Amino acid sequence: MGAKNNLTEFVLLGLFRSQEMQRACFLVFSLFHVLTVLGNLLVIVTINASKTLHAPMYFFLCHLSFADMCYPSASTPKMIADTLVERKTISFKGCMTQLFSAHFFGGTEIFLLTAMAYDRYVAICRPLHYETIMGRRKCGLLAGASWVAGFLHSILQTLLTVQLPFCGPNEIDSFFCDVHPLLKLACADTYVVGLIVVANSGMISLVSFIILIISYVVILLNLRSRSSESQRKALSTCGSHIIAVLLVLVPPMFMYIRPSTTLAADKLVILFNIVMPPLLNPLIYTLRNSEVKNAMRKIFRVKGSSRREVKLQGFS
Repeated sequence: MGAKNNLTEFVLLGLFRSQEMQRACFLVFSLFHVLTVLGNLLVIVTINASKTLHAPMYFFLCHLSFADMCYPSASTPKMIADTLVERKTISFKGCMTQLFSAHFFGGTEIFLLTAMAYDRYVAICRPLHYETIMGRRKCGLLAGASWVAGFLHSILQTLLTVQLPFCGPNEIDSFFCDVHPLLKLACADTYVVGLIVVANSGMISLVSFIILIISYVVILLNLRSRSSESQRKALSTCGSHIIAVLLVLVPPMFMYIRPSTTLAADKLVILFNIVMPPLLNPLIYTLRNSEVKNAMRKIFRVKGSSRREVKLQGFS
């Protein structure tokens, strides 16, 4: 089937056709991308530099922030650059690389959220055994398994697509290479591939969502017998996780749980999924977490004090 492929590039139609909207997109998404990278990098630096943020939750949050930094970087820089040119093209290899990268980091993000939910379940429902169950080795295995699962999900998605014959047309009605628009362009019957995509992407999102919701329901039921202070702390932490879960998992369920068809809303839904969760997660996990905020204050206070001491020594 690969021998029938005579396309060397695809043309991306982008989000909007008007020049005014494209200029607005350039400014808005450039700002969003810079804030996303800096916000997640700040979380990673804070967790690694802090002497207090050594709990398993912060270990997973560090991995999540790295995935959140990489996920939009697979497609957003290309989308931003394309707003400056009239004809937006991407090579066949570049398209497949973009497809693999987006699903790799996006899938890993979902599996990391599942690992974080398990950590919260053990911390709240089995507090006496928490340190034994969530040891360093167990956390490492869960994080490693999340990255491996993300890779397996993505490589299957990419292999299914790359072996399809593409013989024209080559216009993708989107701002990046995703499965559904590519299946629409393939000059072959993609019914079976579409079903595998539903099983690989849609069911992963749906099953993960169900598991996460059940785990948080169990956690909330266990909180009924706790003190009001314990309930407040647990609800604050779980509230952040639930918001992140909704932001990350609802768009993929809308996109991939149905058969291989493209809808008018798809571009905006996938744009939201790529841009907003990685942008908002640093705020969600820091603004509602006093430990992270205190760690950030201490780090910047120490750095500020060090700079003042250096200046004073220079004057003396």
